[in-house]
Amino acid sequence: MKVRVPNNGGMGGMQMLKKMQEDMENLQAELEAREYDVSAGGGVVSVKMNGRRELISIDVKPEIVDPDDIETMTDIIVAAVNQAIKKVDEVSNEEMAKLTGQMNIPGMPGGLF
Repeated sequence: MKVRVPNNGGMGGMQMLKKMQEDMENLQAELEAREYDVSAGGGVVSVKMNGRRELISIDVKPEIVDPDDIETMTDIIVAAVNQAIKKVDEVSNEEMAKLTGQMNIPGMPGGLF
């Protein structure tokens, strides 16, 4: 008994994998170049982060600065940074899942990073 492998429009298995790898590399570069703006504490702290999870800037509104309560300000900054990291991961995972078609690729479970 012979098994027929779908032709995929003339693209062999290795060619298809190579194309997918190129597409993934291009998407990864695009995702790393994106910038994400996230705020916390009702907008008193805003952070900007790129897709490589590098913090670009932090903006702190004057009304949150209380010399007698630095702990609250630092807690809000930490929350904003953590929200930005989560957003970068969510967008990256969603975009990669679109590309791979939810394929189970070893080394790339739900989280690619």
